Amino acid sequence: MSTPEATADALPQDGAKVEPALKLNFLSHGTLESRDLEFSRKFYEEFLGFEVRRTSPISLLIRLGGPHVYAVVYSKRPAEMNLLNHNGIDVETQADVDEAHRIVCEQAEKWRLHKISKPILQHGTYSFYFWDADENCWEILTNPKEGYSWLFGLGDLEGKGHLDRSFKRPGVNT
Repeated sequence: MSTPEATADALPQDGAKVEPALKLNFLSHGTLESRDLEFSRKFYEEFLGFEVRRTSPISLLIRLGGPHVYAVVYSKRPAEMNLLNHNGIDVETQADVDEAHRIVCEQAEKWRLHKISKPILQHGTYSFYFWDADENCWEILTNPKEGYSWLFGLGDLEGKGHLDRSFKRPGVNT
């Protein structure tokens, strides 16, 4: 395992772009687990509003708002997803986050949602988390139409970056 210092030493000091070892094209998908694909499909379509396609007897593809997809794969015993590995779903405003939270709480029993946090300002956005029936962790947060593309476009940030309390971001009223 490399230390931050060792990693920094390996970077060019003149700001030149390093040619990657692999020639890759597109970050195309992630993978989620499901213990009941039929129930999961209904949850993704009827609750979250995702597009869903069955791709095999043991898998689905889901997406929302763009070409990036998730494969949803049958698992007898899905492991609980760690909070840091959550899946973000964007809405435009803090009021939209609050309304989503109300609906998540209202329909929690129907969709077997649990560990529902309260909406708060955190890590530079307004959001809350919950876990679904398959132990996948979701965050509903304020973000503009293209998600975190606006933040990526700012380049490398100094100091606390987007974690700084005074950092200005779209959709968040402090």
